[in-house]
Amino acid sequence: MKDLTKGNEAKLIFQFAVPMLLGNVFQQLYQVVNSIIVGRYLGEKALAAVGASFPIIFTLIALIIGFGIGASVVISQYFGARDYEKVRRASDTINIFLFFAGIGLSLIGILSSNWLFNLLQLPQELMHDAKLYLNIYLSGLVVMFGFNGTTAILRGIGDSKTPLYFLIISVVINIFLDLLFILVFKWGIAGAAISTVISQLGAFATAIYYLNRNHHIIRFDLKHFNFDKLIFLQSVKIGLPTGIQQTFVALGSMALMGIVNTYGTVVIAGYTAAMRIDQLALLPAMNFSAALSGFVGQNMGAKQFDRIKAGLRATFIMSAAVCFIITIIVVVWGDNIVGMFTTNPEVIKVGHKYLIIVSLFYIFFSTMFTYNGLLRGAGATLIPMFLTLFSLWLIRIPLAYFLSKHTSLAEEGIWWSIPIAWMVGTLSSYIYYKMGRWKTKGIIHKTDTEVLQEEVTNA
Repeated sequence: MKDLTKGNEAKLIFQFAVPMLLGNVFQQLYQVVNSIIVGRYLGEKALAAVGASFPIIFTLIALIIGFGIGASVVISQYFGARDYEKVRRASDTINIFLFFAGIGLSLIGILSSNWLFNLLQLPQELMHDAKLYLNIYLSGLVVMFGFNGTTAILRGIGDSKTPLYFLIISVVINIFLDLLFILVFKWGIAGAAISTVISQLGAFATAIYYLNRNHHIIRFDLKHFNFDKLIFLQSVKIGLPTGIQQTFVALGSMALMGIVNTYGTVVIAGYTAAMRIDQLALLPAMNFSAALSGFVGQNMGAKQFDRIKAGLRATFIMSAAVCFIITIIVVVWGDNIVGMFTTNPEVIKVGHKYLIIVSLFYIFFSTMFTYNGLLRGAGATLIPMFLTLFSLWLIRIPLAYFLSKHTSLAEEGIWWSIPIAWMVGTLSSYIYYKMGRWKTKGIIHKTDTEVLQEEVTNA
């Protein structure tokens, strides 16, 4: 557990963000390793099939991601207020909800997979492999939610290092099982999905063992779980806007995938490889944002607004610096990196072109996420939700369709729509931050005495 209400803001946020970043890098390596091995040993059709399944997976789990973010904010604010009993009850509530959510979404996804792929106009030559991969992956949602919920709880109390250790072990197992199932057992694309499920199960089991050995507040004990309706509603209130936002982002990814699918297997495969790299490249900005959310959550609970603003400045500087370095790497060596996924020169060309266009605008993504991280940590998630939906559905999706179908850009029009939407989202988030209304969104409210003292001080 780490107290973020005292000490140097930049140092605290950096120390909080780096383990979380490394953890998420290792978590993304699940997908990267799968895609590299699938693309290299099973071909571009299998790579395209794997890529086509992920917008559907993201759509199914997006709402739950929002709940996890909301629950983490609730935990961080209770922890900042030193209310450890509420921290424990919030932990129990998260675990109970995620268990049933995992079962329900697994069933929904598996039963609707054929309809969803047809809706996205997936080429028939990819249909069998895509459905097989998706259905196996979805069967492991319960353990994936369990591990991600545990991670959210630990981050809420200021511990971003511990999940990293679990993930390192899990990724090593995943790589080994990928090679074993695909190269030795010859299980094809099913082997890639099975290895991911087993690896995430291992990460979750390790997390449970650690909590029960080392934490008296957030132990994982099925016999003594308590569901707190009030805390659940608080988590929903804060997390639902983010969940809805994530859901519409996921639906946007599906819509983009539907446009990409009309250009055939080579473009789908190139887009899949580029997206794997893109997701890794954007992780620093996303994790500095998440670290800022945890920092803001605790300082909102402690009512230290000057520290929040200092944390924002520090996060912006650190995130922008890392973003600049990543942009240079991606632009200069992008074709070589895409070549890790496939030997097909046409697929490499498509993926590299995507990276050149999008990576030049990473700074806008970084800035947008920094402001949104502060707003989420403060509990002001509703406005960022509307801003994201505006930039996605009124800017990115219409532009992607128009530029790709009604200009000479073809599939490159889809790529250009992404940075344009980031720029609109950045400007919108900045304007709302400057309005200052986020300061009133915390769940730990001032007492009458504190309000009177402030009025006297400001008089």
